Amino acid sequence: MGKVIAIANQKGGVGKTTTTINLAASLAALEFRTLIVDADPQANSTSGLGYNPKEIENSIYECMVEGFSPRDAIIQTDFPNLDLLPSHIDLVGAEIEMINLKNREDRMKEAMVDLKNDYDFVIIDCSPSLGLITINSLTAADSVIIPVQCEYFALEGLGKLLNTIKIIQSRLNTHLAIEGILLTMYDLRVRLSNQVVSEVTAHFQQMVFNTIIPRNIRLSESPSFGLPVIAQDADSKGAISYLNLAREILTKNGMLPQDQMV
Repeated sequence: MGKVIAIANQKGGVGKTTTTINLAASLAALEFRTLIVDADPQANSTSGLGYNPKEIENSIYECMVEGFSPRDAIIQTDFPNLDLLPSHIDLVGAEIEMINLKNREDRMKEAMVDLKNDYDFVIIDCSPSLGLITINSLTAADSVIIPVQCEYFALEGLGKLLNTIKIIQSRLNTHLAIEGILLTMYDLRVRLSNQVVSEVTAHFQQMVFNTIIPRNIRLSESPSFGLPVIAQDADSKGAISYLNLAREILTKNGMLPQDQMV
């Protein structure tokens, strides 16, 4: 069965969608069948892969609220081994619509059950909140990656997120693990970036990925082309970093030999 990984942080602008798209594309490039689940009403993972959310007929919203089969909503992208379960602006109202539904925290998990046999990895792009959609995502996930930007206030709200994860582990998903904390938007020239790396690594130690994602113009540009950065410029620092992250995750999960790490 495939592994479901949620990319979560209630802070906006930390690189959740960038990580979702480019980690998934890197896993796909390494020939692992990968599905992106866009669980953010802003639908940035959907638009970042070149699809107009306004033209999406069936999305994760229909799967969670109306009980549609995810297979009827999945889009096969132009990138080999990479599929997308898109989002739609309607997802904004899903939390209100699910209030009175039975097992409302399990709606995404129920939708994901059959898909885990179709993919090696399912990567969920969570919304920048700790609301019901994010709780659904974490309840459906096997593990969570927490992106943390190498900037001022980097650790702001991280304690609250970790507390939410603990609550979900104790009440809704006892198997949820923290895959790792991912440092993003790193700039070698900026002293603050280095201070954040030192502080986060000292505090969380083995929870922090060895791979650090740098600030990179190709990473910023690629969504405007509707492409993962590895498809736009495979030799860029951003593409190489996410490929290294994919290899680090595969190695951690016993799916890639250590000597294949870059």
